[in-house]
Amino acid sequence: MPQHRLKTMPELGRMSPQAFKQSPKAPFCLVLDNVRSMHNIGSCFRTSDAFRIECLYLCGITAVPPHREIEKAALGATLSVDWQYREDSLAAVEELKAKGCRVYAVEQVHGSIPLQDFEPEEGKMTAFVFGNEVAGVRQEVVDACHGALEIPQFGTKHSFNLSVSAGIVLWQAFRPILEGRVPTVLPVPGCPLP
Repeated sequence: MPQHRLKTMPELGRMSPQAFKQSPKAPFCLVLDNVRSMHNIGSCFRTSDAFRIECLYLCGITAVPPHREIEKAALGATLSVDWQYREDSLAAVEELKAKGCRVYAVEQVHGSIPLQDFEPEEGKMTAFVFGNEVAGVRQEVVDACHGALEIPQFGTKHSFNLSVSAGIVLWQAFRPILEGRVPTVLPVPGCPLP
């Protein structure tokens, strides 16, 4: 048998959307601030499912499920990931802060934290705000956050695609869980459970 044989669906051990809904979640939320691309929205749902995060906030002009164009990228993740709609992302940020959540804009601003230097605060829910594909996170929303995170880039373009950024940020936020430095209730292979 080849050493790097593709895993079968049963070997992947994926849970049903119902089991997902009832399972413990990673302490992260995404806030989408006026995101216009339904492909990006669907991709954020799929990435949120992959990291089993707590919730997705869809704000402003950000489209909401059910929608065929969202589903093309989400591939069913709209059924597993909890989501809420808010007319205004600033209100969503204030709501999350009032619940004790740490909120960070993912944006290129003065005084931002390089993503590689960021580690979520243990025992706290953390939300990441992603902005419109052209305008970014609105300044008043950035101002309301606890801080801003910036993904280092080295090419000629000044930004990543929004859904790519969401994957990069969630991976970095998830690393302490994967490395066993943060206790978790998630069944992460090779990581000690509490």
